[in-house]
Amino acid sequence: MQTQPQTHHQQNRAGLLYGFAAYGLWGLAPLFWPLLQPAGAVEILAHRMVWSLLVVGLILTALRRWSWIRPLLRQPRRLGLVALAATAISVNWGLYIWGVNSGHVVETALGYFINPLVSIAFGVLLLRERLRPAQWTAVGVGVVAVVVLSFGYGKPPWIALTLAFSFGTYGLVKKRIGLDGLESLAAETAVQFLPALGFLLFLGARGDSTFGSGGIGHSALLASCGLITAVPLICFGAAAVRLPLSTIGMLQYLTPTSQFILGVALFHESMPPERWAGFVLVWLALALLSWDALRTGHRTRRQLAEAAAPEATTPTAAAPVRTAEARTGPVSGS
Repeated sequence: MQTQPQTHHQQNRAGLLYGFAAYGLWGLAPLFWPLLQPAGAVEILAHRMVWSLLVVGLILTALRRWSWIRPLLRQPRRLGLVALAATAISVNWGLYIWGVNSGHVVETALGYFINPLVSIAFGVLLLRERLRPAQWTAVGVGVVAVVVLSFGYGKPPWIALTLAFSFGTYGLVKKRIGLDGLESLAAETAVQFLPALGFLLFLGARGDSTFGSGGIGHSALLASCGLITAVPLICFGAAAVRLPLSTIGMLQYLTPTSQFILGVALFHESMPPERWAGFVLVWLALALLSWDALRTGHRTRRQLAEAAAPEATTPTAAAPVRTAEARTGPVSGS
């Protein structure tokens, strides 16, 4: 009787370690991309696409996980969704690299703070999901935050908004594709591979490529883009199967928080009072979402436990609750 709780505890502990590793590595990414200069953002992006496919391909070969390819190739609609996901993440990756290397680390962090609110907006507008009052309040606070930040920056925070909407689109499309993390990344980078490789060959033919001409260390750093992409994703996949969705939803804020701290403390980016006010409003909206997700998850688990108890009237009483949570849980958790 004591073995199962111990196993569950060990699974949770391992999941937390994997989760901290994944979101911690993503949070430290602003320290990595400047090391790749003088390569430009587009060249770095192309290397990331090429080397990511090679790294993920080696991992899938070692795990013998190639059986998903043939069914995918027989489904043109899913292939189209893979191409759309690849396009969305290409925009996200490219703008993020450019933003970090151009001195906009704080605004890139803002994009990933805003992303959960964008996911909720997509759920309402595209998936016809119904929001709880706390979620509506969080969205309203988020809209006010963007207005305040627009005054603070003197213009809409377009880097943050583009990052949030491109990643929100990526997440929405990935839910429709239905592939696991590694398989999905392999499919997406396969779409990216030929255009990225063609661009790198074009740069080399013009003599504008920094790969090789920048020394062995620089070339090794460019090649390591594949590991920088794959390792956090593998850790995230290991955490996702071991931790509740509510815990994953909390851990995800480690990434933009780390990026924000790096932008302010290490890169000394300006934070006038208007920007602080906008960020505080964003954090308030995220706090509302987190509180609502935890409260709803606890209530749902209690209702399911009561329905499963012998004194429950009928086992079907839990079905509407489970359906509602399945619909709204991932949105509020992200």
